[in-house]
Amino acid sequence: MRLFECGTLVPGCEWHTRANDDAEIVRRVVEHMRSVHGETVIRESMIDNIKARIRNEATAA
Repeated sequence: MRLFECGTLVPGCEWHTRANDDAEIVRRVVEHMRSVHGETVIRESMIDNIKARIRNEATAA
């Protein structure tokens, strides 16, 4: 299982998501960034930052 914690990208945000593959996590994070953080444009650099913060759940603790 893979894990993304939004607080690693947006300090103070406690939202997180888990999925078996990174593509699903990226999709969920982009949706979260738009709906909660008001991001209207998701640039390639943001996608890279998201991917860099996805971890195996066992090593994320």
